[in-house]
Amino acid sequence: MSSVLVTRKLPSSVLSKLHAAAAVDLYAGDAAIPADELRARVADKDALVCLLTDPIDRAVLDAAPRLKVVANVAIGCNNIDVAYAKSRGIHVTNTPEVLTESVADFTWALILAVTRRLSEGERLLRRGEWKGWALDFMLGSELRGKQLGIVGLGRIGRAVAARAPLSGCASRTRRAGPGQVPAPRSLA
Repeated sequence: MSSVLVTRKLPSSVLSKLHAAAAVDLYAGDAAIPADELRARVADKDALVCLLTDPIDRAVLDAAPRLKVVANVAIGCNNIDVAYAKSRGIHVTNTPEVLTESVADFTWALILAVTRRLSEGERLLRRGEWKGWALDFMLGSELRGKQLGIVGLGRIGRAVAARAPLSGCASRTRRAGPGQVPAPRSLA
């Protein structure tokens, strides 16, 4: 049976599938696994399931002569020495689409919170300072008819833009290449 090191608690549905397929060594700490412990525990493993907070460098890969796959529970692989892993015949995977819709939803939650002054109102209520309804109290501003500017048309930018019509907003987007910051442009 294959053996796998999992560097962070995963949802129970995922862990049960892993347990059915392999001998699982689960790091149970709440923070990232310490580097020395990671190297020691991965030494006899066939697979590693890690997070973006786990640096998977040459030292970690060299500590694991049996390693065949590194599965990164993250959109990218910035925490992994992919070139070195590839040179060792180790497959590296990631989860590129896992958070697109969640981030777009959260972006709209923040937009609504700011325009409708939700955080300010919540703090007022908790302090016991709400005196009752008034016509001009904590109104915030309407989104309908506003323009939303989005810089970048990656998966998340497109998902945020797709939600704009639901609030009555028009959206304007601006493409930017990797590492580029687009020049400011009026959205009016």
